Amino acid sequence: MKIAVLTSGGDAPGMNAGVRAVVRSGNLYGHEVYGIKDGYMGLVEDNMILLTHQSVSGMLTKGGTFLGTSRLPEFKELSVRKNAVKNLKDRGIDALIVIGGDGTYRGGMELAKMGLKIIGVPGTIDNDIPGTDFTIGFNTAVETIVDAIDKLRDTSSSHQRVSIIEVMGRSSGDLAVYAGICGGAEFIITPENPMNKEDMIDKIKKYKNEGRRHAIVVITEKILDVHQLAEEITEKSGFSSRATVLGYIQRGGAPSPDDRILASRMGTYAVELLNDDIYGVCVGIRDSRMVHLPFANIIGQKRPKNELYSLVKKVS
Repeated sequence: MKIAVLTSGGDAPGMNAGVRAVVRSGNLYGHEVYGIKDGYMGLVEDNMILLTHQSVSGMLTKGGTFLGTSRLPEFKELSVRKNAVKNLKDRGIDALIVIGGDGTYRGGMELAKMGLKIIGVPGTIDNDIPGTDFTIGFNTAVETIVDAIDKLRDTSSSHQRVSIIEVMGRSSGDLAVYAGICGGAEFIITPENPMNKEDMIDKIKKYKNEGRRHAIVVITEKILDVHQLAEEITEKSGFSSRATVLGYIQRGGAPSPDDRILASRMGTYAVELLNDDIYGVCVGIRDSRMVHLPFANIIGQKRPKNELYSLVKKVS
């Protein structure tokens, strides 16, 4: 076969490892693999390169995505997608593997409806894709956040301060929960674990009266203005407070060993599914086993609440 692969949406550490796995396993089975530059934009603009065993050498350890990525709202238009399909057919490409998050999957499902053989691979630090326990990039992002929490704790204790740390996640609190538990946060606030602000401030006052020197608050983005929250805590609790928004630093850096292995397994599994003439599905990992589900079972579905959320009130 001729197989194309692209990365789309927000970059995630391990995407390069996933592409590498597609190329190396594809070549092993005798397939040609083409990399599409800059996500769906490259597909529409016919910007593709032949990838070989040698061309992906050294990519396992690199963060970001060497193929590039983009967001293309125009891909919702049928005429734009028809042009993308034509470009693939003109090159004789038989199948497409897309690595990304929800938006990437939605684009892939629309192409599948047009008759293309599509496999979705979950690549997003937010860990917000149904059908898989973990997504490529999540583990690395958790490590980055925990490192930041550890460093902020040092300065918070020195200055008797409450540190508020805003992390990514969109509608999913997995990053905050995993990193908050690992970092020993006193308060973890997510869409699934909402905040009672008055109760939190009362507890912080109690910490102050007990002689504690600091507290850590980890919160998922878009819930509230963390700088305003810091001002309110300063006014009402007796502690000074500062907010730190980690932002895009969470997406960067070399992938962790866990993400390198996960991406390698997922990329290889995607090729093996195509070998078995299985397509129109998304790859996932459940209880350490590789699984696949149809796009329709993933897109628009709510991801089950992780059992780790039950630990939040017990250990924070």
